[in-house]
Amino acid sequence: MNYYICETCGAQYKKSMEEPKQCTICSEERQYVSVNGQTWTTLDKMISSEIYKNNFNLEEDGLFSITTSPTFGIGQTTYLIQEQGFNLLWDCISYIDQETIDKIERLGGIDAIALSHPHYYSSQVEWAETFNAPIYIHEDDKKWVTRTSDKIIFWSGESLTLQNGLTLYRMGGHFKGATVLEWKNGYQQKGILLVGDIIRVVADRNWVTFMYSFPNFIPLPVETVERILSQVENLHFERIYDAFLRIVKKDAKQSVHNSAVRYINAIEGKLFTT
Repeated sequence: MNYYICETCGAQYKKSMEEPKQCTICSEERQYVSVNGQTWTTLDKMISSEIYKNNFNLEEDGLFSITTSPTFGIGQTTYLIQEQGFNLLWDCISYIDQETIDKIERLGGIDAIALSHPHYYSSQVEWAETFNAPIYIHEDDKKWVTRTSDKIIFWSGESLTLQNGLTLYRMGGHFKGATVLEWKNGYQQKGILLVGDIIRVVADRNWVTFMYSFPNFIPLPVETVERILSQVENLHFERIYDAFLRIVKKDAKQSVHNSAVRYINAIEGKLFTT
């Protein structure tokens, strides 16, 4: 019996004798099945291979990034946020080993885990059980959970405060329950918004974008982007971190506004004529 992990998206599945026939996350139009076919591994295999390592980096006061090298699955970053004695893991990665556990324990452990959307569920239950931490997922994305656990708390509504200064907001768009994290005290109290890829920072770091599917280039409708913009403009932040360690370092709220306007103009045929 193994907890199989999809090698394309990194999602860990419930224990089974045989590999699952397909990954429900990858076989859906927002993700993809590898051109080489569906393949699986396990955490034990990853650890015993001695190939993988998690790299920790202090990005700024109270914020560590954790990335797996070489890249595995989608290749996202998970963030450890330290807020007044409360350690929150934002989004998740598949790989976890004893070295990772020891480093996090030295940083004070994990008090809670919160997820932006299903593409980053990864091996969230492994992390939760290791650190005895609850997992917060919006109930609208409940059906995408591939390994159930009593550690998972399905929250409802439009927002949930986990700790003073740390609040989850349901944005929708990329997924129905897609969520961002407002960290009011981050960046010297100017505020940080951690967005997964619900809002994706683009190559030049001055703009962001919004998509239903990034790998398949499926855009969101105008009304959805307008709604996301109206929600974001009520939040407190000056800086954005996305799932791939792309950062809008200043004037991030204005960048979101400008980007939403540009996106809408493009979709409506007002931005260019080609």
